[in-house]
Amino acid sequence: MWCRRGRPELRGPPELYYDQNEARKYVRNSRMIDIQTKMAGRALELLDLPEDQPCYLLDIGCGTGLSGDYLSDEGHYWVGIDISPAMLDAALDRDTEGDLLLGDMGQGIPFKPGSFDGCISISAVQWLCNANKKSDIPAKRLYCFFSSLYSVLVRGARAVLQLYPENSEQLELITTQAIKAGFTGGVVVDYPNSAKAKKFYLCLFSGPSTFLPQGLNEVTDEEEAKESTFTNARVRYKTARRGMVRKSREWVLEKKSRRRRQGREVRPDTKYTGRNRKPRF
Repeated sequence: MWCRRGRPELRGPPELYYDQNEARKYVRNSRMIDIQTKMAGRALELLDLPEDQPCYLLDIGCGTGLSGDYLSDEGHYWVGIDISPAMLDAALDRDTEGDLLLGDMGQGIPFKPGSFDGCISISAVQWLCNANKKSDIPAKRLYCFFSSLYSVLVRGARAVLQLYPENSEQLELITTQAIKAGFTGGVVVDYPNSAKAKKFYLCLFSGPSTFLPQGLNEVTDEEEAKESTFTNARVRYKTARRGMVRKSREWVLEKKSRRRRQGREVRPDTKYTGRNRKPRF
């Protein structure tokens, strides 16, 4: 997440920056929850996974489990890795469905080769571009991360990493190390003309190079003008998704819209879309 007092990466190592106070924001700040959920949804969309088939996914920089909740809601299984004990404690308190692991992605992903069908990451990779101690060499840490990520993915799988690059040089450093590790792909930019809604997604392919998805271009003024709101109560994931219930009409319409943006053939919407059908005997 962006910070009004400057980029979080410049204020210290992530395991110290994301303390209990920061973890509390990701549980109670409805704007943070909404943004994280939407970015997780976009990342899953860019993964282009098989229709109606549960997959085993890796969530890097999982934090309090907001993106993992979205994966669970879409019927997938996941494992999250994060360097902050406070964020993982908050995830445990929220009873997330995925498995959680405390670890530094800059030291590699500690799983067997071919373990995952895909990977997402929200606002995490840019942290590897900063050296918090003399032994930290950003290029080496990035290569260690990408080479191990390439190994743990099944061949042909994708990794979609949402990130906030500080400048073009930092983005080039990240993509160069990804390509050096064996990935193909590129950067998808959503809302490139919007100062607030602009988002970068590094889409990586662990198999033969395929088409790079198109970025989104339309953004409403309402989304840019949203303000932070706080509450003492914990905000449930389904509340963050505007009360959408799985298999409801709203849920089905949103999923069909997502499939259309992926370029897939989807049946037209009718008054019967999402309607509960009577059982047949």
